[in-house]
Amino acid sequence: MNNESKPQSKVAAPHKVPRSKDNDYSPEAAATRRDFVRAQTGVALEHVGRYSFDPGVLPGNIENFTGVAQVPIGIAGPIRINGEHALGDFYVPMATTEGTLVASYNRGMRLLSESGGVKTTVVEAFMQRSPVFKFDDALQAREFGHWVTAHFEGIKAAAETTTRVGKLSHIGQYAIGPLRYLRFNYSTGDAAGQNMVGKATLAACQWIQLNHPDHPNFLLSGNIDTDKKHSQINTLLTRGKRVVAEVVLKDEILKRIMGVTGKDLFQARQISQAGAFMAGSANNGAHSANGITALFIATGQDVANVAESHAAVTYAQLLDNGDYYWSITLTSLIVATYGGGTGLATQRECLEMLGCYGQGKANKFAEICAATVLAGETSLSSAVLHGDWVSSHDQLGRNRP
Repeated sequence: MNNESKPQSKVAAPHKVPRSKDNDYSPEAAATRRDFVRAQTGVALEHVGRYSFDPGVLPGNIENFTGVAQVPIGIAGPIRINGEHALGDFYVPMATTEGTLVASYNRGMRLLSESGGVKTTVVEAFMQRSPVFKFDDALQAREFGHWVTAHFEGIKAAAETTTRVGKLSHIGQYAIGPLRYLRFNYSTGDAAGQNMVGKATLAACQWIQLNHPDHPNFLLSGNIDTDKKHSQINTLLTRGKRVVAEVVLKDEILKRIMGVTGKDLFQARQISQAGAFMAGSANNGAHSANGITALFIATGQDVANVAESHAAVTYAQLLDNGDYYWSITLTSLIVATYGGGTGLATQRECLEMLGCYGQGKANKFAEICAATVLAGETSLSSAVLHGDWVSSHDQLGRNRP
């Protein structure tokens, strides 16, 4: 066997995506990158390259801007909402590529509106960051926890030096071995606030490290804030906004619009409740992620937050007169009406359509999200029960040449 070393063939280094040192957010820079994609892949991004806004507004939203992904938007509604912040009839923009989705939500909105409207309530709102401090043993970690409680005001002052809007409300504490997990809870105004609370918590941890006699080491995220991941702790303790949407559905209206009765729905609820429990689901309802995602894409939300925001608890009762009380609680709805992607051209228009763009509107938008989710729950659940779930998708949800 020949053991002589053979010359190694050189692998060409991959070409880097082009960037402009002068102005990387310009039509010319985007066109250069589309030309680059064509040279590398043979694909001409003709539709990706068509957009109506100035790329100069994009710093802070994206890097290597090349074009846009155009997602169709449909309008559902009106839906009547009787909330503390959202009050009146709303037409809801929904961005999706799933046939039947807008039609289904539209039907649910009709049902809710004819039943007198949806009552919505924002129960509480917090955004978290969860650092962990490390000690030699559990006793030191426990005593550190007492110190944190005693020095809350100093910690709060340090955190709030970094933000005009964020306010530290309270700090949860959790002990594991020699570790002390701290779950900082903030109000964040009309911003979703993940970056805001990260910066504030870093300042707070640095203050703790400087002022505590042991000067303990810390990790800024111990992962019990579960950022962009579902968790039971967020279902119980709220991340983002906890919002409730509720309605009493008249039995006569249910029969006329959905072809089912309140009694039918309540019996089906027992079955789906057991199924969700058996599966360990984060949601004992039907499909809140559908409506939330469509609204998020249309209005410039961080769509990855659907991972948390879809968690929900349905609670329902069959009333003595045959009417059906139906509520859904979104435990971790993370939304914004200011900052992030909300100011981009099409996203801003969709928020303005709802009267929800800008400061002072986040609770209103959260209520609209919850009401929209409830509309989808009523429609899909009724369709499954009535037997037109598959036929509706067959009619509206199949692409045909």
